[in-house]
Amino acid sequence: MIEHQVVPILPCNDLDRTQAFYERIGFRVVGGDPGFRIMADGKGWAINLRQAEPGWVIPDRNSHGLFLRTDDVDGVAALVHDIIVEKGAPHVKPWGTYEFAIGDPDGVLVRIGKPAR
Repeated sequence: MIEHQVVPILPCNDLDRTQAFYERIGFRVVGGDPGFRIMADGKGWAINLRQAEPGWVIPDRNSHGLFLRTDDVDGVAALVHDIIVEKGAPHVKPWGTYEFAIGDPDGVLVRIGKPAR
């Protein structure tokens, strides 16, 4: 039984392209319809992708972000090593997480990490 879970709904300009991005880090489509994708990794990550209306999402001005927690930070980093925002990542951040960051096709900053302690 899940007591609490947050599942973000992200509008995206190109649903297929954004789906492929999230599949690369372990998500799979588990439901939806032509304009909406329900995705999960089977371990606790979940996200819903929604086709954006024209003008909703401007990639170079997108201020949205996600933090995905996992014990396998290095394993996920190996899957996306070529698109990590900060080279030399993952590493321990001043705020106490071991993490790295990537950007999705619409400019959503996706941080993947865990508590460093």
